[in-house]
Parts: sequence; structure tokens; C-alpha cells
Amino acid sequence: MSREISGGENILRLKPISLKDANAFVAQHHRHHKPVVGHKFSVSCVDMNGTLRGVAIVGRPVSRHLDDGLSLEVNRLCTDGTINACTILYAAAWRAARAMGYERMFTYILETENGASLRAAGWDCDGPAGGKNWTGERYRQEEMFPLMKIRYSKHIGR
Repeated sequence: MSREISGGENILRLKPISLKDANAFVAQHHRHHKPVVGHKFSVSCVDMNGTLRGVAIVGRPVSRHLDDGLSLEVNRLCTDGTINACTILYAAAWRAARAMGYERMFTYILETENGASLRAAGWDCDGPAGGKNWTGERYRQEEMFPLMKIRYSKHIGR
């Protein structure tokens, strides 16, 4: 079963998607991140022809300080540029998380991104979060761009 949502001139439908297929889309379309290793769930949006237009991959918060068992993070959100696809996916990810009993959700954008899709989906800007580089002790394969990140969040009751 899918849900139709008007995305400007496009009609987009939400559909579940496997991590393998979501990661393949990220590998092909994401500007600065690679696929992820794991997830709790992923959601996609397709147009009326069934063409995949975007994915959201949701998992445990990367920050161990936020990983309280009641919080999730949108670890990857990637679209092909289809109007309103980002907003639709952020909103769908939050609805799904709430339906599963989660109370908070986070995501991070680069300081050079404007956050319009997140604000349109009702997310709150928490301000700058994290540094320019990951400073853990173990080596990380993922590319980290030397830009500050901005954290956005959704909470029950907001």
C-alpha cells in the first residue's frame, strides 16, 4: 500500500524500500555522502510512473549521547531533485518513527544548506552541532566535509 502526496506539479507516492535499494540510490545521487551500513527503516517516494525520486534512510543516532532508545536519526536523505520530495520524505520518516513509538528524531545538514525542506516538514532548527571533522579514535571510511553541521529535530508534542 502506498500513499499519494501532491509534490507541486508531481504526484508522489510513498513506498517502503530495502536498505540495499536505498543505498544504491544514495550511491548514484548523493552529493557528498556514501551509503550507510545499517538502518531501522527506509522510505522512498516514486512518481506516478513508478520512477524512484528519493529515499530517506533512518537509523540509530550517530551520536551515542542521543542514542537513548527512543530517538532516531535520518542518516541519509537523497532525491533526484524532484520538487517537494525532500519535504515529503522528512515528514514520512517522522510519521513512521512516531507510529513505532519513537519520541525524537534528528538529522544534520551542512551549514551551506538552507533547511527549507526540513522547516516545511515542521522540523525545528537546533542550531550548530558537531565540529568540522569527526574526532573519534577509530578510523572512519566516510568522507567528512570540513563544514559545520546544523541539527534539526522533531519531538513528540512539537
